[in-house]
Amino acid sequence: MKRLLAFTIATLAIRNNLFAAEAGMPQLDPKYWASQAFWLILVFTILYISISKFYLPKIKNNLEDRENKIKKDIDDANKFKELSETRLKEYERILENAKKEVIKIHLESKNTLDKDIQKKKETIEKEIEKEISKAQKEIIELKKNSISEIQKISENIAASIIENISGDKLNESSIKATVEDVSKKTIGKYL
Repeated sequence: MKRLLAFTIATLAIRNNLFAAEAGMPQLDPKYWASQAFWLILVFTILYISISKFYLPKIKNNLEDRENKIKKDIDDANKFKELSETRLKEYERILENAKKEVIKIHLESKNTLDKDIQKKKETIEKEIEKEISKAQKEIIELKKNSISEIQKISENIAASIIENISGDKLNESSIKATVEDVSKKTIGKYL
C-alpha cells in the first residue's frame, strides 16, 4: 500500500511538470539536472578520493599504532609479571633462608649460653665446695679448740666447787685427769 501511494505521488509530480520547479525550486527542474549530476559526481569523487587517500590511511595507521601499542603494553605487562613473580620467589627464598639463619643463630647462641652457664655453674660449685671444705675445717678446728676450752672451764669449775665445798685446794693434776676421763667418756655423744 505504501508503494502504491509513493508511485502515485511520483507520477503526479512528473505529469504536472514538477510544480515545485515552477514555484522556484530549481533542483526539481529537469533542465538543471545535467549540471547537478556533474557537480554531484565531482563533489562525491573529490570526497571519495580525499577520504580514501588522506583520512582512511591516517585512521588505519592510528588503529595499527594503537594495536601495536596495546600488544607492546601487554608484552611489557607480561614481562613485568614474570619479573615480579621471579622477584617474589627470590624474596620468599631469601625470607626462608633468613628464617633458617635465625633458627641457626638462635641454636648457636643457646648452645653458647648453655656452655657459659655450665662453666659458671661448675665454677660456682667449685667455689661452694671450697667454702664448704673451709667451713668444715673451721668447724673441726673449732670443735678441737672448744673441747680443750670446755675442759679448762670444767677444771676451773670443778676446782672452785671442791674448794667451796671442802675448803681445801686440790691438786690441779688430779682434777685435770678426772675431767679428761669424764670428757672422753661423754664427748663421743656430742661429736
